[in-house]
Amino acid sequence: MKIVGLLRGINVGKSVKVPMKELKALVEEQGVTNVVTYLNSGNVVFDSETPPTALRTILEAKLEQQFGQRIPLLLLEGEAIVAIRDAIPPEWQNNETEQTYVAYLFPEADQPELIQELPVKRQYIDLRYVPNALLWNIKRADYNRSQITKIAGHASYSQMTTRNVNTARNLAKMCET
Repeated sequence: MKIVGLLRGINVGKSVKVPMKELKALVEEQGVTNVVTYLNSGNVVFDSETPPTALRTILEAKLEQQFGQRIPLLLLEGEAIVAIRDAIPPEWQNNETEQTYVAYLFPEADQPELIQELPVKRQYIDLRYVPNALLWNIKRADYNRSQITKIAGHASYSQMTTRNVNTARNLAKMCET
């Protein structure tokens, strides 16, 4: 089965640096096949017969051992990644007038009620829950008014990892091949 690994909080600012070549090698050492990394933001796609829950424990331990810091890792089956992509309205884009993001949810935060708890102004943002993710679209003119940055202060923020819509769509495409 296809599995997508999403590392949280790497290669930005002062966070831990994880070269994709090293990530690929670390994942390959676990006996999985067809390992491909995507961009430099901690995306890895591979084939495995081991369930994601078992692999997560092993890979997080190996990441901590190799990089000296705990790195949260979300593993989702390819079918889930495709379902998330398919739930994104096709007209939602990242361009000069709008921003679209997917916040992939770790199991601890994956609940529909989460959407009601987030401190955003919903009149300025289209925010939707789908299993395993939150989807949002903001007109750039309304970005500050939406208060989307306040999500970073919410208790669930450490249990999500965000990718822009282009990355979300490309990861899904990788799961279909």
